Amino acid sequence: KTIEFTGALHATVVKQVRLKNPSSKTLMYNAILAGRDADDFSLPKGNTVTIAPKRQTSINVEFTSRFLHPAEAVLLLISKCVGGIDGATLTFSLKSEVKHIEPADILKCKSPCYEL
Repeated sequence: KTIEFTGALHATVVKQVRLKNPSSKTLMYNAILAGRDADDFSLPKGNTVTIAPKRQTSINVEFTSRFLHPAEAVLLLISKCVGGIDGATLTFSLKSEVKHIEPADILKCKSPCYEL
């Protein structure tokens, strides 16, 4: 699954990933961001995710664009063994696109175009 982050340059975009636990045991995951631009993505609520039995939870993934080129990373959710049950390892592709640029400031300058 690919999660796309679109926004302005230097803006922070937040996306939610919903995780469901269909089993009757608690699942725990360790979340890892990996890849070329992993530093531009973050998990504000921490790297550990716990999902109660027969419940669902959401994790927030934040992206702040620093450059115009598209950023790419991978979100890995690696299961921790709890009570003898392991969940499947989950992977999500994270991609960004800068749609517009907001000027930080406007400067007016006067200068002669040509002097002898």
